[in-house]
Amino acid sequence: MSTIVTEDVETIVATLRKEIGVLEGKTLLISGGSGFLGSHFLAVLARLNKTVFTKPCKVITLDNYVTGTRKNPLGDITDENFTFLKGDICAPLQVEGPVDYIIHMAGIASPVYYIKYPLETIHTATIGTENLLKLAREKKSKKFLFFSSSEIYGDPAPESVPTPETYKGNVSSIGPRACYDESKRLGETLCMVYHSLYKVPVVIVRPFNVYGPGMKQEDRRVIPQFLSCAFAGRPLPIHGSGLQTRSYCYITDALVGFFKTLVGKTGGEVYNIGSHEGETSLVNLANTIADVLDRKLKIAKIPYPAEYPSDEPNRRCPDITKARKELRYEPEVDLETGLRRMIAWFKDTYSPGAVKSVSKASAKTK
Repeated sequence: MSTIVTEDVETIVATLRKEIGVLEGKTLLISGGSGFLGSHFLAVLARLNKTVFTKPCKVITLDNYVTGTRKNPLGDITDENFTFLKGDICAPLQVEGPVDYIIHMAGIASPVYYIKYPLETIHTATIGTENLLKLAREKKSKKFLFFSSSEIYGDPAPESVPTPETYKGNVSSIGPRACYDESKRLGETLCMVYHSLYKVPVVIVRPFNVYGPGMKQEDRRVIPQFLSCAFAGRPLPIHGSGLQTRSYCYITDALVGFFKTLVGKTGGEVYNIGSHEGETSLVNLANTIADVLDRKLKIAKIPYPAEYPSDEPNRRCPDITKARKELRYEPEVDLETGLRRMIAWFKDTYSPGAVKSVSKASAKTK
């Protein structure tokens, strides 16, 4: 594991040390545990077992690897208390022994992939979610954490940016993104119904554009794509005007927020987790990366490719007032600092030759 990742994990553990003790000796089931966010969960839990917990927590990860592999993007994370299972949460689930916490982050989040796998996207967020909710009810789990998405808001009205959890959304049920957006919305509904009918202690998080070490160089999302192109000496590709805005959240801030929702005492709640720093356009993001790299970078504005769904939100920025008040959540890493850490890890992880071999596919704002 790289120095950058080790430092990030230690930062997360140090920030959470006073409240994370409830996980000691418990069993956690994580769906989608081999992805970008799941890998960070595993790294943090392994560090807790090694340095904080007297009685280690046990972790069961479940992943079907439809868009990934067993190889961890952060490096080899080993812990004798971890069990890695290949399986599909859309099939009936049988797990022996207690399951104290369920973290449901399995899903197909990349627009390129959910256009390729629309039914799998829908089933994971609906059938898979209900299967895990049934398991939480059967096991009397202490918390069920569902990873939704900021995309459930669609393209918010200007007066609703920054967007609070109470915003009902501007989403098409039949549009090109509907398989992802609408299935996440239904997944949230299933969670709240199970909370209302069966008292399953669900909590929903809506992440906003999390980035950091562990993102693959061939990832079609904007920051790793920009870095791949920059290191390969190619222009940074931007769709449309480049004025689309996002609010980017570095991985340490995101993980602190996710763990706070997991160990918090409340159930039946929804929280935006992201950066309060404000919106950044694609053009400004490209310029910031150029400044951090201290080099001139060209920008190429290009049309949207056929494999990428149209109708993307023009603006995405969270109102995190609720998380601040109820979880004492406070992001600390500004965009430039986060990018410097991401770039340092990227350089260490990918050789110049490997970076140059990355597909010339264009960047996405997802």
